Amino acid sequence: MEEGAGGVALAYETILYDTDGRIATITLNRPEKFNAIRPPMPEELEQAVAAANRDREVRVIILKGAGEAFCAGFDFSEGLEHFGRWGGQGADEEWDPGQDLVISTSPFAAPVPKFMSLWRSPKPVIAQVHGWCVGGASDMALCADIVIASEDAQIGTPYSRVWGCYLTGMWIYRLGLTRAKMHALTGDPLSGKQAAELGLVNFAYPAPRLDSEVRKLAKRLAQIPRSQLHAMKLVVNQAYENMGLAATQLLGPILDGYMRNTPEGRGFVETARTRGVGAAVKERDAPFGDYSQARRKPRGKRG
Repeated sequence: MEEGAGGVALAYETILYDTDGRIATITLNRPEKFNAIRPPMPEELEQAVAAANRDREVRVIILKGAGEAFCAGFDFSEGLEHFGRWGGQGADEEWDPGQDLVISTSPFAAPVPKFMSLWRSPKPVIAQVHGWCVGGASDMALCADIVIASEDAQIGTPYSRVWGCYLTGMWIYRLGLTRAKMHALTGDPLSGKQAAELGLVNFAYPAPRLDSEVRKLAKRLAQIPRSQLHAMKLVVNQAYENMGLAATQLLGPILDGYMRNTPEGRGFVETARTRGVGAAVKERDAPFGDYSQARRKPRGKRG
């Protein structure tokens, strides 16, 4: 379905897209799974970003999630067979490092280049984060230009402990050496309020104010000429490109493939398959008492 203007919504399988004057909104739309990522969500995200950039009326893009969470990371709640839709391997297949290399770095299939459409978009993107924003979801959200969270959002990379590695590298570039090392090695989560205090996200607001504050900022930006927004975003992005962002994003998914296939990584998958995802997550996080194993949980749960 071709994109329209003037508030006309487009049809997608895993997201919603609509426009309201100069603002386009992309909503991750798998609320029953806390918007967990599975094909074709990355492809549809990229398509929606392209649609917003083709619409001459639009100047600002908002990315948010439906229901109780922004996004609960990559979806492995029903096994990993859907990875085959990216050209990857299912949980029952013997690991082929060559195939994994190709799929993890391919700009046509791998998720990270799709997430980076937010970074590459000439029009600024505001990520609106509430509830869970963990694992690959944080890699996605931090590709936006401005990130605004609810104070009680939960942001983190539990894959730091088993079965993963930084993908987009945005945790590194946003936090700086001292804080990035701490979170890379521990996987400790941050509330939205803590994330704002550390500079991982731009602002944090009480949950009831989140939507209105995001819209307020989007409307401010929408008053600025498109060319100015493009130029100022481009010069900042280029500085980080010069720091080696592309090289970091090449290494991250390759290491992620290795970490998914260590003895501990395969054990995590086996536990998820035989005893359920909840058991695998509990085994990973219970010693730390956080994420879904925290005493006080945000609305929603880790999917």
